[in-house]
Amino acid sequence: MLDTTMMLTVVIAVMIAALLGWLIYLQRKGRREEQQQQKSPSPLILQAYERIALMTDRIALPNLAARISPAGLSAREMQYVLTKTIRDEFDYNVTQQVYLAPEIWNAVKGLKEKNLLIINQIGSIVPETASGADLLKAILEFLMNDEKANLHELVSEALSFEAKKHL
Repeated sequence: MLDTTMMLTVVIAVMIAALLGWLIYLQRKGRREEQQQQKSPSPLILQAYERIALMTDRIALPNLAARISPAGLSAREMQYVLTKTIRDEFDYNVTQQVYLAPEIWNAVKGLKEKNLLIINQIGSIVPETASGADLLKAILEFLMNDEKANLHELVSEALSFEAKKHL
């Protein structure tokens, strides 16, 4: 009887030890997975930075001027097309702000607003009879004369710097 009780006690002790060992193993495995997830960047964050970098490139005034053909457009029509293009690009990508640092998103918004301001100010200065090509020329001349007006490069550098933090 003593042998059976002793054997039963040993079997139960071994089972408890095995169960505890298994629980410790699972807990450590869970911690390792959590640490691994924290170390690896979320693909959504990197995709958001990529999309916003593309958007900032697309709404840069020199790039807009090269991409949009002024053929047959008046200055007012070109002003409308430029501002609409910027707003559409921004609206299409607005949801990406969830994944970006607030400072970066504010810089992107500032770029959009500055570009719209430049287009509208220069659009109000050019004569009513000016063509779309005249408006584009005036915008590009303004950008060449005022280095601070072209925020695109600064915002792109900030995006690149911030994205590299997530790699």
